[in-house]
Amino acid sequence: MSVSATTRSPRAGEQDAVSYFFVSTQQFEDWIAGDGLLEWAAVHTEYYGTPRQPVQEQLDAGNSVFLEIDTQGAFQVMAAKPDAVSIFIDAPSMDVLCQRLTDRGTESDEQIKRRLQTAEHEIAQQMRYNYQIVNDDLDSAVTELLRIIDAEEQKMPHSPPEKTS
Repeated sequence: MSVSATTRSPRAGEQDAVSYFFVSTQQFEDWIAGDGLLEWAAVHTEYYGTPRQPVQEQLDAGNSVFLEIDTQGAFQVMAAKPDAVSIFIDAPSMDVLCQRLTDRGTESDEQIKRRLQTAEHEIAQQMRYNYQIVNDDLDSAVTELLRIIDAEEQKMPHSPPEKTS
């Protein structure tokens, strides 16, 4: 699982380099200028993005890497890595999404309104993804996600076993 970077402040319980890399706006903009991000976007007044180097190191080692990103970033990854597999995870309805955001208790009413507006735009883009999952039941959504991962791993070319003498 990749760790994204953001310029926003940590929420309660979040840890740097585990939940996100929490960085300054200047550091983030330096990464943008130096092509240090696989994808990035300005979202809800903050920057979010995926540092390129750790992802590339894992790919070079033959590992799959999972990115949890918004549609802006996903479309950048799809363009840069055409073999990437994309999965759109959606709430069952806007009402449920609103309730989930409200229950989280980390955003103001104005921030929730802005997130819901963004979600409407993102939902309209979901058919551009390879797969779509509706997260109406967490266990079922996880099962579907694991099924997709398994199916995609079966498609991947495997190296022949090493010969020993």
